[in-house]
Amino acid sequence: MEGTLDYAADLFPHPDLWQNDSFLVNMMVANTSSVYTAMMSPIMDKTINILMIIVLFITMVSLGCTMEVSKIKSHIVKPKGVVIAVLAQYGVMPLTAFCLAKAFQLAEITSVVILICGCCPGGSLSNILALALQGDMNLSIVMTSCSTLLALGMMPLLLYLYCQGFTNLQDFVPYVDITISLFMILIPCSAGILINYYRPQYAKFITKVGLTIMMISVVGIGIISSIAIRGSILTVLSPPLMAIGSLMPFIGYSFGYIISSLFKLNQAERRTVAMETGCQNIQLCSTILKMAFPPEMIGPLFLFPLVYVSFQMMEAGVLIVLFWCYQRFTFTEKETYQPANAEDKLKVSSEGTV
Repeated sequence: MEGTLDYAADLFPHPDLWQNDSFLVNMMVANTSSVYTAMMSPIMDKTINILMIIVLFITMVSLGCTMEVSKIKSHIVKPKGVVIAVLAQYGVMPLTAFCLAKAFQLAEITSVVILICGCCPGGSLSNILALALQGDMNLSIVMTSCSTLLALGMMPLLLYLYCQGFTNLQDFVPYVDITISLFMILIPCSAGILINYYRPQYAKFITKVGLTIMMISVVGIGIISSIAIRGSILTVLSPPLMAIGSLMPFIGYSFGYIISSLFKLNQAERRTVAMETGCQNIQLCSTILKMAFPPEMIGPLFLFPLVYVSFQMMEAGVLIVLFWCYQRFTFTEKETYQPANAEDKLKVSSEGTV
């Protein structure tokens, strides 16, 4: 308990802060983090770290295998769709994360977690969702590529800008560690691009394997971490974080579609931008949270991206089902009512004359 009080005193040296509600929230987070540190053994902590790094490496290689230099060049020549999509990605989601953290009056470290999640680039899951919605796959892949490459500069910049809106938050963000993590993901991503360029026959197989490992690892790491930290998982499943986890992808999907509609993109491109905006690279987010922050500070909050991706997939699943129902209904309607064309009318009139 003394360690927790010393930790809180270091973070909040001013006596007036002890009278504020936000300080009590921070005390709860600090206490939870200390309990988490006591429960999570160093071996288990290192094991989870290694697993997350390996999974992120495989995921980024498979993501790189979806990137084609020719498609990227074609969208660079006509960049309207990509520019709108990237503006939606790095405009809507960080602002959404900032507003939700403010609205729910979260503790400082929790606000950092939400901001990092909101500032992350798009992930490979968005490509699958865009495919299910019959979106523009070229735009989806190029948007994921561009947002990943731009993350090296955009993510630290956006974190710095939005942290100005919180008191004492600048000291919580390890900008150097985050930048190093982002730089390191470019290596496997570049390897995937080279594989797709020089050995395209292997690219599809690597992509499928990578996506399969990603889906299994999300569930596996979540289960292992939950067992290891036991009661501390309730911190991540608190009502405010659950509400934020459900609202962020919904707002991303909605505003992605609205913004692309305002710029008069076609329907396939609108659905693609919507999916790309609402989907974040949760493997990158979890790895940054786990590796860039000490365990006593981050506690079990590195599992928040798993909450986010759960709502992200559920809400996207509802949209996909609604889209399929709409398509089936309109297709059936067209089959039921088929007005005769001019040639059919001429044939009928000539047969009647004869």
